[in-house]
Amino acid sequence: MNPKCFFCSGYCVAFILLQVKISTSEKWTVITSTGHLVATVGGQAELSCQLSPSQSAENLEVQWLKGKSSKLVYLFRGGHEVNEDIAREYVNRTEFVKTAIGKGKLTLRLHNISVSDDGTYQCLFKGENFSDVASINLSVAALGLKTQVHVQASNIKGLVVECNSGGWFPEPQMEWRNSKGEVIPHLSKSYSQDEAKLFHMEMTLFLPIQHRSNVTCYIFNSLLGKGRHTNITLTGSLPGVATVTVCEYHIQACVPPVTVTEAAEERR
Repeated sequence: MNPKCFFCSGYCVAFILLQVKISTSEKWTVITSTGHLVATVGGQAELSCQLSPSQSAENLEVQWLKGKSSKLVYLFRGGHEVNEDIAREYVNRTEFVKTAIGKGKLTLRLHNISVSDDGTYQCLFKGENFSDVASINLSVAALGLKTQVHVQASNIKGLVVECNSGGWFPEPQMEWRNSKGEVIPHLSKSYSQDEAKLFHMEMTLFLPIQHRSNVTCYIFNSLLGKGRHTNITLTGSLPGVATVTVCEYHIQACVPPVTVTEAAEERR
């Protein structure tokens, strides 16, 4: 009887120890809801990470790092925020959301997004016997300002139309199109970047004074899937006279017509 009881007790104890061993050796990983985010300049972005399978992250250290240099963006340790060694450009621009920390989900909200925030971020969870990281790619985009159009008479019996717009990121597609939507050659095209790394685009087109169809200055941000289309219409019933109407279709507004004549051109 006694050996049998000892055997049963030993079996039960062994079973309990086996269960504990399996539980403590279970592996968790860090996952993200999405591997790629797009945020607009001046807006905000939410970088979310979660333990899988779900478990509380209250006793874990969590870091958000940026780029290959692992620049420290945010640090959560010992149940509270740690501001030491945080990169200067992220000070007072982050918000830690831990309403779901009991399920292992944490979110870092970045405010006042700028072009310099573009890049890859790492979300690192660390515990006594656990460490894992997940990556999120943040793409920053900006829809440019209202398009400006300038028309001037040329000394070769035609018009030079200039289209320009600033405040774009990344560098947008810019081209002239005719009334059929076909791309037409530009006279010149250039760009520059300001201190905020936003692109300023400029493009010109030569139109003979006899030209009597629409042309469109087309600027498009492929990352946002949005752009600005400025239509330029030349009309005129008298030889050597062109009336130019400019319409910015993104905001549905037209400027008053401008009339250009050969006589005015010759005086130049």
